[in-house]
Amino acid sequence: MNDAAHHVWLDSALGAAVLELEERVLADALADVFGFELLQLGEWGARDELCAHARTQHRCWLAPEAAGPGAIRAAYEALPIASGSVEAVLLPHTLEHASHPHALLREVERVLMGEGHVLVCGFNPLGPWGIRHLVSRGHFPPPASRLLSERRLRDWLGLLGFEVTLSRRYLFAPPWTHRMSVRSREWLEARGPSFAAPLAGAYLLKARKRVRGLTPIRPVWHRAPAVVGGIAEPTSRNAA
Repeated sequence: MNDAAHHVWLDSALGAAVLELEERVLADALADVFGFELLQLGEWGARDELCAHARTQHRCWLAPEAAGPGAIRAAYEALPIASGSVEAVLLPHTLEHASHPHALLREVERVLMGEGHVLVCGFNPLGPWGIRHLVSRGHFPPPASRLLSERRLRDWLGLLGFEVTLSRRYLFAPPWTHRMSVRSREWLEARGPSFAAPLAGAYLLKARKRVRGLTPIRPVWHRAPAVVGGIAEPTSRNAA
């Protein structure tokens, strides 16, 4: 991950507009996320801004390059978090630069409690933002090295036992417009889902970890005597 390029882009007018929009999108998606702990994997903007509206008591940030008070520095493929101990995990474009995205999602499934939530923000590879990523040879927007389609991510989550509960497409402003007015951006965001959903620059998926139910097996307190030809077979008690 090119940390310098990442910060430079997020400080640009275009990057700042994306961050502001995603803060609003995640504010709605996190409004019903309760519990003790939310874990954000990967850095994307200022710390705690994206998950500020989660109703969890604590929020922590983990990344291979994490630094600062309360941050946890660790590899995505080996999270130092106890299994089944976290109510929610936020992945803000993290899968796009993680070395092993499948392994990262498996770790997310491991650390989440039953009925816990995972929220994933990703850039759409099939729209204008994906085209610019392609012509930029994977250097836009930094630090993304690959873009995952919503359909592929749904397949991955389904294989891990997640149920998608929310899907939202956003970012309808083109990726090369640096000076678009705030009013124009807001108009595109309000109208875009109704007429240009496939061309959205990004998407949000929210999924819940399903709990596999077990069918209880009732103990056999009394076994009826076997019947052959309509006549009960003698038992050891009355056979003599």
